[in-house]
Amino acid sequence: MWTKELEAAKHAAVCAGAAIMEIYEAAEHPEVEYKEENMPLTQADKAANDRIVRSLKEAFPQYAILSEEMKDDRSRLSNDYCFIVDPLDGTKEFLKRNGQFTVNIALAYRHTSVMGVIYVPVSGELYYACQGKGAYCQNQDGSTEQLHVSDNTDIPSLQAVISSSHGCAEMDRLLETYHLTNFIKVGSSLKGCMVASGQADIYYRFNPTMEWDTAAMQCIAEEAGAIFRQMDGTEMTYNRENSRNSKGFYIINHKDNRLV
Repeated sequence: MWTKELEAAKHAAVCAGAAIMEIYEAAEHPEVEYKEENMPLTQADKAANDRIVRSLKEAFPQYAILSEEMKDDRSRLSNDYCFIVDPLDGTKEFLKRNGQFTVNIALAYRHTSVMGVIYVPVSGELYYACQGKGAYCQNQDGSTEQLHVSDNTDIPSLQAVISSSHGCAEMDRLLETYHLTNFIKVGSSLKGCMVASGQADIYYRFNPTMEWDTAAMQCIAEEAGAIFRQMDGTEMTYNRENSRNSKGFYIINHKDNRLV
């Protein structure tokens, strides 16, 4: 199940990544606009969105699409199927030119993320998962490996990933309370991919995010064995009227590493 949707999303993500890299490599200082909350928007965001939306609409015209860079069509709320898209997750990282940005495409079925694709344009890594079928990473050379979370439950030694562009006092307190000194700052949905692949053990996010920031990452992390919950322990749902994830969330490799 979801095989056709997965293949369409993988194709769309790689095409979007190519569009992003054309701009990334051609312009050291791309033009920037600013949306609400002072969030940056570049031509790469727009070009990636155009390619993804056109490709998904062609493949699945009956499905709704919720994208960060597209006007919200509220008719999606009555559709059981909704692609959730962040055409360039980590625009700030794109502008910093550190390579830590991704293309995120998920499919929500009846408010649950059942398919996720995350493409890393700079490295060519393609992370993907379907509900009940495991999570995988296809490397640039075409080789594929199944993803599994780590088994580390020794709290002082936990490898944590935290946002490189969205720090907060709650995260600082968590690190201090549990004496977590083994942490790295990473941009975009790469943080969730790192937990899914066992490169990191925990990812706590206190700041608000949006559906398109988490939908693909959640499916991949869960299919790799991770636990993904909102900070109050409830499940994250998708294709909601309010797309803002206001409660924060965590991705952990094991229930013993729930620290909030």
